[in-house]
Amino acid sequence: MSTFAALDLRVEVNSVDLSDWCTKVTWPVEYDQQEDTAFGDNARSRLAGLQDIDLSLEFNQDFGASAVDQTISAIDGTVVAVKVRPTSAAISATNPEYVASFLVAEYSPFDNSVGDLATTSMSWPLSDADGYARNTA
Repeated sequence: MSTFAALDLRVEVNSVDLSDWCTKVTWPVEYDQQEDTAFGDNARSRLAGLQDIDLSLEFNQDFGASAVDQTISAIDGTVVAVKVRPTSAAISATNPEYVASFLVAEYSPFDNSVGDLATTSMSWPLSDADGYARNTA
């Protein structure tokens, strides 16, 4: 896979495919920075500490069966697996699937003004001591 437009991402939350409603995914992998600079060093030196991800998801809201509200409200306050890959095609070396467990720490079923498209957005912290996996098979 080369450069592409994000038109067909697959987004799965707690084994439910929510791709048809998802409009944005942000999966930033970050590490605490641990400084190990010592006397005699000429520049700062750092090591990677604990990994963290603050997953952000945006959806067009839908209150139907197996849609956004039913899926997210049922898992509020729990830890669930989230899987994201570049396209809906099978997992492969060029279509890797990123997987991790996140705490569903927030959900707002309503966040719109009169006349707006009904949308919802949420941000969930990583809750997996092993971090994330990048699967290619």
